[in-house]
Amino acid sequence: MKITFNGHSCFTLESNGKAVIIDPFLTGNPQAKIKPSDVKVDAVLVTHGHADHLGDAVEIAIANDVPIIAPFELVNYCMEKGAKGHPMHIGGGFTFPFGHVKLTIAFHGSTTDTGAVGSPCGFVVTMDRVSVYHAGDTALYSDMKLIAPVDCALLPIGDNFTMGIADAVKATRLIKPRVVIPMHYDTFELIEQDPMEFEAKLEDSSIEVRLMAPGHSTDI
Repeated sequence: MKITFNGHSCFTLESNGKAVIIDPFLTGNPQAKIKPSDVKVDAVLVTHGHADHLGDAVEIAIANDVPIIAPFELVNYCMEKGAKGHPMHIGGGFTFPFGHVKLTIAFHGSTTDTGAVGSPCGFVVTMDRVSVYHAGDTALYSDMKLIAPVDCALLPIGDNFTMGIADAVKATRLIKPRVVIPMHYDTFELIEQDPMEFEAKLEDSSIEVRLMAPGHSTDI
C-alpha cells in the first residue's frame, strides 16, 4: 500500500489501482500540497465533523462521484449537501470494492456548523491484506490493544485537542503496529510538537517510526 501524507490528519491510501482519502482538510490547511481538485479517489473517509477533518469531503465526493464513509449522523449531514454516502458506526465493518473498512472508538467530539453530528471514530482500512489504523482525533484508551494487529498506525501527537507524545507512545505500544506515523501536529501553534521526540521514545521497541513531511509518500 502507498500512503501519502497530505498534512494535518489527511492521508491518501492507494493499492492495486484503488484509492481513498481520509479527513481531507486541504483548503485552509497550511501544510497541504494539493487542492481538492487534484484528488482522484474511490471513497472519502471522515472521522468526525470538525472543520479540520471534514474539510473538503463533500466537494471531493461530488467531484469524484464517490461516497463519503463516516458515522451515520455525519453521513446524513453530507448527503444533505449533495454528496453520496455510506453510513456506518462504531464496531461495524463493510467490504467495499477498494477494500474493507471498520470503525473504531475515538474519544473526542464531532460537530459541524449545524451542531453535533454523532460520534467521532477511527478507521481500520484493509486493502490487499495491508491494514492501516487511522485513529482520528482521540485520547489514549486501553482498548486500543484490541485494534491489533495492524500493519501501520497513524496516530495524533499534537496534544491539547488529542493525545500528546507521551500518550501516543503508550498507544503505539498497545497497538503494536509494524510501522507508526505521527500526525495532527504543527499545523497550528496550539499543536506544535517535535516528532523526533516521539521517535526517540520508541527507540527501545521493534516498531518502526516513520516521520513524514506533507506531500511525501511511503510504502507499507
